Amino acid sequence: MENDDEKQSERDQLEVIALDQLVPQDHLVRKLEAAIDFSFIYPLVEDLYVFVNLKVSHHRN
Repeated sequence: MENDDEKQSERDQLEVIALDQLVPQDHLVRKLEAAIDFSFIYPLVEDLYVFVNLKVSHHRN
């Protein structure tokens, strides 16, 4: 039986996954991205987003 420390350790684990790993190489979205230049969209929607550079500090006691 697991103790509380082991359960907490499992909850504290972090896994980093890139979106690129989740989309198969032959997926339709990849084919569309390769065939169409979507860069024209960014200037059209840039005023709809707020970009904030935050530095977050976590301290453990």
